[in-house]
Amino acid sequence: MRRQLNTSYVTTEGAWLKKDGANVVMEVEGDERARLPIHMLASVVCFGRVMISPPLLGFCAEEGVSVAYLSMHGRFLARVEGPVAGNVLLRREQYRVSDDLARAVPIVRNVVAGKIYNQRAVLSRALRDYCDAFDDDVRLALERAQKRLTIISRRLLSESEIDVLRGLEGEAAQSYFGVFQHLIRVDDPAFRFGGRSRRPPLDAVNAVVSFLYTLITHDCRSALETVGLDPAVGFLHRDRPGRPGLALDLIEELRAVLGDRLALSMVNRKQLNKKDFRFLDNCACLMTDQSRKAILVAYQERKRDEILHPFLDEKIPLGMVPFVLSATPIATPTASRALRGRVD
Repeated sequence: MRRQLNTSYVTTEGAWLKKDGANVVMEVEGDERARLPIHMLASVVCFGRVMISPPLLGFCAEEGVSVAYLSMHGRFLARVEGPVAGNVLLRREQYRVSDDLARAVPIVRNVVAGKIYNQRAVLSRALRDYCDAFDDDVRLALERAQKRLTIISRRLLSESEIDVLRGLEGEAAQSYFGVFQHLIRVDDPAFRFGGRSRRPPLDAVNAVVSFLYTLITHDCRSALETVGLDPAVGFLHRDRPGRPGLALDLIEELRAVLGDRLALSMVNRKQLNKKDFRFLDNCACLMTDQSRKAILVAYQERKRDEILHPFLDEKIPLGMVPFVLSATPIATPTASRALRGRVD
């Protein structure tokens, strides 16, 4: 079983990363702040104005450690990595399958089914834990959304057009996010969720969710490259220059598990509050350095939670799930469905 390596997130403005032997050293204004052995790292993610020495970039490329650059607000900017690994025959087969409708449809169906399954699990968990606290209207809205997701998931079995499956995925997302506000248990107006919004997020909940989705996408892309698949050629997401379509396919099953539930937990436990966000005149909501660091710590801890893998019959960290999904024949319904049942 592949060992789970760490991802180092550098959020300090003006940090300088350099190579010292087989270690990655971070300095701020000449003072050493951190030292990590390279063999323990899978990737380095830099937020904002972080500088890296050329010897360290070369060393990371040689050791298979990717370096990603994000803006201070989590928007992806660039990625530096070494030679492409994996089997070229595997990638050629990936391209053939993506162009073959009959072979691509089962993969798209499983991806959408996994996403809806975990969205429904989030709603079921809320109804189970807070049923007595909900008033009748809220409880009824959640039950209707849950039922609607069940109906949509059953319709997936009879559809054989990818565009129709995409439409069902969008319908499920509308039903799910339509009741997402009811899952927020704090009264602070700063955390009022008015529907999914991006580029820029218009409220604190959207800011947290989008940031977590960015982190998960990075992990999914690394997992795909590790097993030799091309992250740019997806099935549910159409090919578009600069878009990691297959990584976005893979994240769909993990959004609710790794992203939404973690965001809800941090908000409901009051680990985040209004002062952790900045609200601009154009209605955009941005996270502060403090909130970003808190989310990164919580995300790393969440990835250490263990689940029982149904086929390996052993416990694996939740952070290894993208690697397991990447290495699993995702066109096989039983494999995808069985793993989904254990993730939540």
